[in-house]
Amino acid sequence: MPPAIERKPLTKKEVAADHPTWCPGCGDFSVLALYFKLIEKRKMWHEKITTIAGIGCSSRFPYFVQAHGVHFIHGRALPFATGISLSRPDLHVFVFGGDGDAFSIGGNHFNHAARKNVKLTYVVMDNWVYGLTKKQTSPTSPLGFKSKTDQWGAVDYPINPMKQAIAAGATFVARTTSSNPNHVLQTMEAAMDHDGFGFVECLSECVEFYEGAFDAANPRKGGVFREVPKDHDPADELAAYRLAGAEFPGYFGIFYRAGKPTKNAKEAGINQAAMDKVRGLKDWQILQKNFERMK
Repeated sequence: MPPAIERKPLTKKEVAADHPTWCPGCGDFSVLALYFKLIEKRKMWHEKITTIAGIGCSSRFPYFVQAHGVHFIHGRALPFATGISLSRPDLHVFVFGGDGDAFSIGGNHFNHAARKNVKLTYVVMDNWVYGLTKKQTSPTSPLGFKSKTDQWGAVDYPINPMKQAIAAGATFVARTTSSNPNHVLQTMEAAMDHDGFGFVECLSECVEFYEGAFDAANPRKGGVFREVPKDHDPADELAAYRLAGAEFPGYFGIFYRAGKPTKNAKEAGINQAAMDKVRGLKDWQILQKNFERMK
């Protein structure tokens, strides 16, 4: 058997594709740069990188990564990613989206992918506004936010992504902000290493339509970056839910982490059990057995 060939880690130049088309100063630039850094650090190769997204500013991610990727239908990135995760256990699937794509049109898919504990990493860049369509109220826009759809100020209560993820059954729930690059990288890496549905909410400022939205979480702008308390037990679901209810800017870090069987493992077990029943039979014999059951 020939010796394994040592491959050098990919560089940003080798994995970067089209020049990002976000507005100058957008927080998504930071997340993309750290995704490149994660790929290099973990020695992921082109054929093993899978980047999936829906629709929206943040969902342009696959365009900018020189590897396998899909820009899918609005809100439907997760079911597509589920199929890839189940059919290709050799890949780790990364899904990127925004607050509109994840929690509005894709809200039902988010809940079901979380409860099924599909093995993938979902990074939602939350900017509290619909940016691609030029400033409409999003599911996470705070009360009073004035937009083209709420010129008088938003009156609908915003959702809390962290509470929703925990309640839906996600087994890894974390929060970070694009203004703290080291923390973003650590959080994405922890989510990647988790065996299950890893959800990361990343505050990502839209400098064009909601400038200053996250100043309270940025020490460089007079804000406070509070990490999850060291004595917090991430296995305590109730404690995680309480942390998620803290007044903005809240906390940053891993809120919840649980070890539960993944949908991937369960379905692999079902497939194996089915194959064991027909072990040693030829294809035509398997078909004949199926036809006989249908009589």
